[in-house]
Amino acid sequence: MKPIMIGVLTGLLITLAGCSDDVASVSLGLFTTKDIKVNSQQDPLVKGITCHISHIEANLDFADPSDMSIACRQTGPITADQLQAIDRSKSGEVVFKSSKSILFKSLKVRRIYDAQTRTLLYLSYSTKESTGSHHHALSTVPLYNTQAWAWAQEQE
Repeated sequence: MKPIMIGVLTGLLITLAGCSDDVASVSLGLFTTKDIKVNSQQDPLVKGITCHISHIEANLDFADPSDMSIACRQTGPITADQLQAIDRSKSGEVVFKSSKSILFKSLKVRRIYDAQTRTLLYLSYSTKESTGSHHHALSTVPLYNTQAWAWAQEQE
C-alpha cells in the first residue's frame, strides 16, 4: 500500500474514532496505543433496555482485537407491544453492529428471546475468528416484574 494511502486511511480512522458515543475511555498504558472503550446502546425496539459494551480499540492498527464484554439492564418500561415487535426465533436478530477493522470484521450484538425463562438474551460477538476461537459475551434481562411479564406468560 502506498505511504500516502496509509496516511489518509489512518487520518480517517482517527477522525471516525472521535465521532463515537463512548461513555468511558480507559488507556491501557503509556506505551500502548490501545484503549478500552465503553459504549452505551439502547435497544432500538425494546426501549427499556440499555446495554453497555466494552471493547478494545487499537488507535493505530487497521483492526481492533475481538475481545469484548456486555452488560444489559432494564432502564425503563418493557411492554408487551415492544416484545411483539421483536424477532422471537432461535437465532434472534442483530440489534447493534460496529466495525472493528477496515475489512470484514465487526462486533455485533444479537437479541434472542428465551420463551421458557421469559428472558431477553444479548449476545455480543466478533464476526471474524481470532486465534482459533470466536470471542463472545452474554448478558440477560429477565422480564419478571415488567409490564411485559403477563404477556410472556400468556405465550405458552
